[in-house]
Amino acid sequence: MAANGVPADELARLSLSSRTVHADDFISAHRAVAPAMHVSTTFKYSNDPDELQSSGDPNKLADWNNPDPNAPLDSHIYSRDSNPNTTRLEAVLTSILGGPSLTYASGLAAFHAMLVRLNPKRIAIGEGYHGCHGVIQVMSRLTGLQKLPLDCDPSELGPGDIIHVETPLNPTGEARDLQFYANKAHKVGAYLTVDATFAPPPLQDPLALGADVIMHSGTKYIGGHSDMLCGVLTIAPTRDWANGLRQERLVLGSVMGSLEGWLGLRSLRTLELRITRQSRTATGLVSWLSGQLKDPSTVVGQLVEKLQHASLQPEAAETGSWLQKQMAGGYGPVFSIVMKDMDLAKRLPSRLRLFHHATSLGGIESLIEWRAMTDPKVDQRLLRVSIGVEDLDDLKADFEQAFWSLKK
Repeated sequence: MAANGVPADELARLSLSSRTVHADDFISAHRAVAPAMHVSTTFKYSNDPDELQSSGDPNKLADWNNPDPNAPLDSHIYSRDSNPNTTRLEAVLTSILGGPSLTYASGLAAFHAMLVRLNPKRIAIGEGYHGCHGVIQVMSRLTGLQKLPLDCDPSELGPGDIIHVETPLNPTGEARDLQFYANKAHKVGAYLTVDATFAPPPLQDPLALGADVIMHSGTKYIGGHSDMLCGVLTIAPTRDWANGLRQERLVLGSVMGSLEGWLGLRSLRTLELRITRQSRTATGLVSWLSGQLKDPSTVVGQLVEKLQHASLQPEAAETGSWLQKQMAGGYGPVFSIVMKDMDLAKRLPSRLRLFHHATSLGGIESLIEWRAMTDPKVDQRLLRVSIGVEDLDDLKADFEQAFWSLKK
């Protein structure tokens, strides 16, 4: 039974918003409504000598490592393996993401852990986040991992290889057809891994479309407040990789800190509220800007070259299209603005009042970034926009005054 009387086997039938609040109830060992913050790195062993097990006994190793993500708060050994706060965070993530979920020190730490566990000979990947390409470069030096284009011929891939799809795409917010890539991967015995950072629940469900692993930079929408680093891997229930990943995380040392686990748990409570609002506001703002862009007499039409977002893709208007099915919960809160020239792109952020000019994304505050600051390969005219929880009309007015200021 959960602490509030809800049986654990009934949690899966609750809505997303209810599970973000109650999926860890059964782990609670005290009556406090808000989880305590446990910062201890080590935990006392049992006082009963008969319960002590040698770590050298291979039959008892699982007991020492405590692989159960739902273990009670008093059964931890050392925080590099597990701790109370991240255990509760992983319980909620497992419930809302649909498969066993493990947390890491950052999104790139999670991506690295995934490559170490699957150890593919080849990985097909598109452009997307440049940090993942950096990890692949390191792995290539160590293991000979070969990087192929995302849309390579399937004959170039074999069993155990990876097709890695980032959707929506960084920095444009455009979507990719996951069912198409799942079919392509599984036909040759490869795995589909998905970076779903830009569209967390309730926006899309990659496991339902054939993904074998979902990766999130939890720093973004899972954290949601621009104050924690986090990475997440979620494994399809049909794959038995979770325990291996946990053992490897223990020795690689890429575990989250206890404070970050507590912050992540706090943030997940409002995940659906935040994401649905951010998605709706971003889509509304894109629609407004798109309408302005079509009229060359408007200030937007005079300064902006193009907009990029999943809601602007042709499939978004096609009834029953893969995009409508894949993102039935709404489109991502990130989109891009490509200005007429680089100078305009560099100047626009300083003219906005409600947007912070900063990298990263997913927080409650709206951000804009001249993306060339952190990605040397991106179009120098591109601005990445991350929408927070501010009012849509206020954000429209802010953009309008900023564009007009560039005309003066």
